[in-house]
Amino acid sequence: MSNLIFDQLIQKETKIAVIGLGYVGLPIALEFARKIQVVGFDINQERVDLMKNNIDPSNELESSAFEGCDIAFTCDLNDLRDVTFYVVAVPTPIDDANLPNLKPLLGASATVGKVLKKGDYVVFESTVYPGCTEEDCIPVLEAESGLKFKDDFMVGYSPERINPGDKEHTLRNVIKVVSGCCDVSLDQIAKVYELVVDAGVHRAPSIKVAEAAKIIENTQRDVNIALINELSIIFNKLKINTFDVLEAAGTKWNFLKFSPGLVGGHCIGVDPYYLTHKAQLAGYHSKVITSGRYVNDSMGFYIAKQTVKKIIARGKHIQDAKVLVMGATFKEDVSDIRNSKVIDIVSELVSFQVHVDLIDPHASSDEMKHEYGVGLLEKAANDYDAIIVAVNHKEYQQMIESDFKGMLTDGSGVFVDVKGIFRNKIKDLEYWSL
Repeated sequence: MSNLIFDQLIQKETKIAVIGLGYVGLPIALEFARKIQVVGFDINQERVDLMKNNIDPSNELESSAFEGCDIAFTCDLNDLRDVTFYVVAVPTPIDDANLPNLKPLLGASATVGKVLKKGDYVVFESTVYPGCTEEDCIPVLEAESGLKFKDDFMVGYSPERINPGDKEHTLRNVIKVVSGCCDVSLDQIAKVYELVVDAGVHRAPSIKVAEAAKIIENTQRDVNIALINELSIIFNKLKINTFDVLEAAGTKWNFLKFSPGLVGGHCIGVDPYYLTHKAQLAGYHSKVITSGRYVNDSMGFYIAKQTVKKIIARGKHIQDAKVLVMGATFKEDVSDIRNSKVIDIVSELVSFQVHVDLIDPHASSDEMKHEYGVGLLEKAANDYDAIIVAVNHKEYQQMIESDFKGMLTDGSGVFVDVKGIFRNKIKDLEYWSL
């Protein structure tokens, strides 16, 4: 049966299931559902109910994305019993000690294991360290199912490459890396993904290679951004604007164009820790990657301290100061607050006994309160000593200097532009950026 699974899916004799319907799983499930029968499985009943009503809980997809899709959303394990091809797309976060937290992944593996049958396929999409699929996930599948890997069921790995908020680089037009546990499984898995990826697939020679390829994509970005963040600290001491320097250097054809900023979210701010963890288990202590992580993880505190210094320099008692932080999500124009480094700015300001107001047109105040213990203000006041534009949402990019003046006491104060989007546009306020 194993080498016929693609044909069976095409002929709708069997179904594919996507386990975990977050910002990665749901788009994949809906794309597959335009071609074959899909079961969308998530353990969160509230999310499932929203999706049944054509609502994306992650606020990434319009309701029209659900139209014309052959998909059944469920939390019921019994609805997976006639599935033969599983795609696991659950989060892989880190814990408070920056160590991999595999609980969601191993929990999803146990779920699939309970319904796994002879001849079934399981493909993991979650970002992990090289070796995780074979060393951590497959033993759970075997233990729960009583079946034997390769003899009874096949496994592959195909890392997600979805970029939240990006309408240009979508699942369909970004090459998909695929891998399998043997030549037959690689061929079948590649064919299944070719159904929904117009850009085509890259067939990696092994599961470990595919795992490693994914994790270095984000690690490479992390290290490059860390370099620019460190340069911005140096240039600040030299009283040079970092963005002016980058603009000048960027005129050379081979200069890599990275910008300073907060590095959070559930990819770039997390994935390198999976790699350094595995490296340590293999007997190597990573130096460059770990240093990059340290720099990027410290930027929120650095921004807050610079703001405090500038408020004090203006003759204000810091305990009486009031600061507005604009933006709470991990990146612009998304609602996702997971691992947002804006909270580091807020926490550091609060440690100086500064009164901080936080606003964001995209984030949920209840989610912020639950995740970080800090709610959002619906509307900004007009008595701030400093404003920090931490996330460059499109709503903020449309604002002009007079808008910010109206929120500052007596129309003057400190203006911190983390991403440099107002460079050369702020004339009267005390301006600072990374």
